[in-house]
Amino acid sequence: MFEKFTEISGAAWGALAALTLLGAGVITLARDRKQLGSPKTLAIGALCVALAFVLSSVRLFRMPQGGSVTPASMLPILAFAYYFGFAPGLLAGIAYGMLQLLQDFWILNAWQLLLDYPIAFGMLALAALFRSMPENYGFIMGIAAGVAGRFIASVLSGVVFFSEYAGASNPWLYSMAYNGTYLAVEALICMAIAAVPAVRVTLRRVATA
Repeated sequence: MFEKFTEISGAAWGALAALTLLGAGVITLARDRKQLGSPKTLAIGALCVALAFVLSSVRLFRMPQGGSVTPASMLPILAFAYYFGFAPGLLAGIAYGMLQLLQDFWILNAWQLLLDYPIAFGMLALAALFRSMPENYGFIMGIAAGVAGRFIASVLSGVVFFSEYAGASNPWLYSMAYNGTYLAVEALICMAIAAVPAVRVTLRRVATA
């Protein structure tokens, strides 16, 4: 295992450190009770995490080395982040990531655990970056941003910890192709559902009730 660490490039280590510091910084920010919101926010967040976990159990397609296409399992977390803000969305994403760890237990070391689960799924909170934009396309852009954040974390994990699966191929290209295969489909499913006006109206009513 330690020999594998010596093969990791400086760029990969730098990206890993940046993602780790970002996650640690936002978690520290989220400790502020004002950032977490009301008990209603926490209750809805818990329901979104539970719904996401249930949907993730229904796998339409499963990749051989991890990852799968589900009926929009990320959408509840993305919607929660978009309507309630970045910090609550981050905590919901981290909680969902730890539940995914229970569902697909695959751990090489602590760094890989952090990158593949709390950091990768915490990135779904990036959907909140577009909450100030008009809902009809802001939500779609938020979904794209959240899934892109998870994609970056998953690609980095593939390069750093699972490069042997690439064989003679470039580890970066292999990891991007592998993770993009299922995450792109998952993102399109989430966007298609979010594009339905009735869905957005329902989500808005829940958020503002």
